[in-house]
Amino acid sequence: MKISAKRLNTVEEYYFSTKLKEVNSLVKKGKPIINLGVGSPDLLPPSYAIEALKNSLNDQYANNYQSYIGLEDLRISIAKFYNKWFDVDLDFNSEILPLMGSKEGIMHISMAFLNIGDSVLIPNPGYPTYSSVTNLVQANPIYYDLKAENNWFPSIQELEKNDLTKVKLMWLNYPHMPTGANCDHSLFEELINFARKHKILLVNDNPYSFILNDNPISILNLKGAKEHCLELNSLSKTFNMSGWRIGMVLGSKQNISNILKVKSNMDSGMFYPIQKGAIAVLNSTNSWFDEINKIYNERRILVWKLADSLNCTYNKLSSGLFVWAKIQESIKSKEFTDALLYNHNIFIAPGDIFGSNGEGYVRFSLCAPKELLIKAINRINE
Repeated sequence: MKISAKRLNTVEEYYFSTKLKEVNSLVKKGKPIINLGVGSPDLLPPSYAIEALKNSLNDQYANNYQSYIGLEDLRISIAKFYNKWFDVDLDFNSEILPLMGSKEGIMHISMAFLNIGDSVLIPNPGYPTYSSVTNLVQANPIYYDLKAENNWFPSIQELEKNDLTKVKLMWLNYPHMPTGANCDHSLFEELINFARKHKILLVNDNPYSFILNDNPISILNLKGAKEHCLELNSLSKTFNMSGWRIGMVLGSKQNISNILKVKSNMDSGMFYPIQKGAIAVLNSTNSWFDEINKIYNERRILVWKLADSLNCTYNKLSSGLFVWAKIQESIKSKEFTDALLYNHNIFIAPGDIFGSNGEGYVRFSLCAPKELLIKAINRINE
């Protein structure tokens, strides 16, 4: 029997991959599960994106291999989008690389910049993929604390206490998932100065900027940021296109060139009609964001009521696609969420899957219609 690669010993199957198998099994047995665990938008993408995709299916080269760097019109549209919404100027020829989802970009970036034994600063709590990819490329994760008493921001003083000699990358994610914390330019400026001092590449993962957030910002907006930072973004949350797999990484010409060396050896470019749909949505106006945020705000009010019914507390100033809530009972997060699943047929995410600092918290998704949220509230209050 052939033995699997040793790197697989450093990771487990993704929590949602395994847990959703269990949830789906319960559904097949007739359990009326309300899924508030996963941030997969249930709303439709803009109609003009779907039309653009459909209309391009019969274009002459629609079914050919596509460029590794995407259509020029797509990169131009990304540059215009960043200029309009973030006041960031990008060279569409050298500072933008379209991706098949930003999750892909986490692996590409790690492979482009990390050697075996390098170290990576990873937020705790944070997106689990930062850790798993770091382990898969045989680098060393160094977790930095994010805590409620510091608004879920990193402490530069605490970061300085680490042995930073082998640190090559630092993952950031603002607006933050899972907590919904928002940062400002002053925090980004402190972090850029920290990265410059220690020769660390900062990567801000920025897919939630437009969800329930009045002030979308990019780390690339700060002076000198391109030389020390990359930014990941995607259309998954902003435009309800998670299944389309459209992402992007932005930064200096040299850094993008390094990532392209990896990407061009791993895929053959994004499907042409999907790129056409992406171009269409990147030209969206304020009305689109107003429309989806009205829906998410109505849902969030109901999720707050659900959290109240479960004796949870939360921050009403948070952003993004989730409500991060502290549980009051003296039980573990997974025990709390499993009890909710088995006793009330409601699935939410336990906070500890995002890191040890997530213990004692749970995460509710806003990706469910109001009718289901009202039904969930009624189940708890029966």
